[in-house]
Amino acid sequence: MKDSVAEEHLYLAFSHQYRDSIFPLHTSISLFLLSYCDCKLFKVFLVPTGEGVGDHCVTENLAGDLEVHLISRCQLPVVVQSCSLPAVVVKDDKFCRAGLSVVLRHIIQKTFEADPSKKDVLGLLGFKKTCLKACAEVSQWTRLCEISIPLAVERFLTASPEHCQAIPPDILLFERKLGEPVRVHNDDKIRRQKLQQQKAGAKTAVPVPGKEATEDLKMGEVHEHSPSSLELSVAFSKLLVQEAPDAVNREAPHIRRTKTSDLPLLDHVFAEGLYFTVADIVLLPCIHQFLVSSKKQGKNLVNLPLISGWYQRVQEVPGVRKAAGKCNMELLQLPELMSAPEKQLQNPSSVPEELEEDNEDSHFIGGPRPTMTKLMENGIEAKFSPHPCPNWTLDWTSLPSAVSPGEGKMSRDRALRKQQQLNNLVAAVTKLAKPGDVIVDFCSGGGHVGIVLAHMMPLCQVVLIENKELSLIRAKDRSDELGLNNIWFIQANLDYFNGTFNIGVALHACGVATDMVIEHCLRARAAFVISPCCYGFIQNTVKFKYPRSRQFKEILSYKEHMILCRFADQTAVQLPPERRLIGKQCMGLVDLDRAWAAEEHNYSVQVISMEPESCSPKNNMFVGIPA
Repeated sequence: MKDSVAEEHLYLAFSHQYRDSIFPLHTSISLFLLSYCDCKLFKVFLVPTGEGVGDHCVTENLAGDLEVHLISRCQLPVVVQSCSLPAVVVKDDKFCRAGLSVVLRHIIQKTFEADPSKKDVLGLLGFKKTCLKACAEVSQWTRLCEISIPLAVERFLTASPEHCQAIPPDILLFERKLGEPVRVHNDDKIRRQKLQQQKAGAKTAVPVPGKEATEDLKMGEVHEHSPSSLELSVAFSKLLVQEAPDAVNREAPHIRRTKTSDLPLLDHVFAEGLYFTVADIVLLPCIHQFLVSSKKQGKNLVNLPLISGWYQRVQEVPGVRKAAGKCNMELLQLPELMSAPEKQLQNPSSVPEELEEDNEDSHFIGGPRPTMTKLMENGIEAKFSPHPCPNWTLDWTSLPSAVSPGEGKMSRDRALRKQQQLNNLVAAVTKLAKPGDVIVDFCSGGGHVGIVLAHMMPLCQVVLIENKELSLIRAKDRSDELGLNNIWFIQANLDYFNGTFNIGVALHACGVATDMVIEHCLRARAAFVISPCCYGFIQNTVKFKYPRSRQFKEILSYKEHMILCRFADQTAVQLPPERRLIGKQCMGLVDLDRAWAAEEHNYSVQVISMEPESCSPKNNMFVGIPA
């Protein structure tokens, strides 16, 4: 095992203790992962969310060999105080990781770095290490695991008896997801093996590690969506670091000739498919609490056969029961769950509309002209305000090399265009900022904007927020080279940042991210300077519906607005000039809708073209100031 380089502190919220779990559930999930990984690399602090919480309240039901410390919110490092918990920070450092998925992935990576023999721990990150990597704002799956199910279970546990008769919609959504076909890397080979097994009339049960597993799986075979012996064999052979056994040594000729579209689909063994991942780690404490509460109320779970089967299979994963034991989680067994008491949880026939994926057709036929004409007939055209300082530029030759975007891996031409983009944003921020202001660089990437601002404005505090760890590490390396002491780094999804600030800035915030940044600024009553990007990725989400403004909603449908967004992406230099002009007009209309939506919150907003316009095909810029 490698020596730890620097002590890292893990901060977890603590509201109360209920049965064998600590709440909020994000804290129980984090502690369960630490136990499963047998990780002692972090100094763990519990942060009470209310008054009257003492040491005696939190020491009995924690992981057996895990030492924890109580700390008040006001004692947290300042950078952590700006974030929702859980959060991790290196002691006395200014680099913070916040949010459940980001923190759990970091625990997994640090555990493997300290002990490379723990390949099963690294395997929790899934294929290409992308499990729960996509942020909850854009990934329905991450949102379900990280936010929706933990909150749904917490509400279910605290609801009055008359309000907890129905299964929470998010639990139903998980049940439905477990019934969907599995797509995994190289699944063609596994599906052909499954077909051969079916042709041979193979049994549906195979021995799985542990006596209890064999018995439980046999009891669960009656459901039509139960995974076959092949899926179970592939899943558990990976967990035991064995070669997955082939159904036969060689596929029969008629199996090899079968079209891929005619092959049988694969069934779920675990939450994301065939393999045990961090998604299962997140969901187990939540589903466990839901099942325990349902059992205590005398309700059976015949309406959740897939979740019940999943819950039993997860228990057979090596290390899960041991980790549960450390956390005093008394896992239930299948007969306890599927017995038929007097009461039964109601099962609504469908998942509510707000939890359904948006399946509106995004492949539109026709161009943007009818939509643009419709707006024009109502007096709406793209409007661009004059640039307040078109000739303003930084003296890049006099700045340290680490300030320049050319320090990154980019061509000379691209570095020049990036400098021109930064001139525009820095000029606008310079006119707005005053000493003592907090400036937040949202979606900061490698820190091109934030590092320039921190260097140019030493009396302001600059915060870089970015979901991608490697980009933020590069930014911190550049900051360290410059010796900047007025800059913080937060690896988190935007929703986990809740600090106060005066100015929000973002260069090329992709798709819906622009609207997320604007929303953060509106909530904080902060000014903003934002350059949007990737209009074609704009779509309705749980939090954002389009069009955004009252005026556009009265005229355009969602589909018509999406036509504008798709054509707003057609501004690349290699396109014909007329097409680029239409793309620029569509960009202006989409951003006018955003500007008017912000003005409904008592803001003054200008949409400006960056100078020179050749600095980027996406050269629009908002400047918004609260009235």
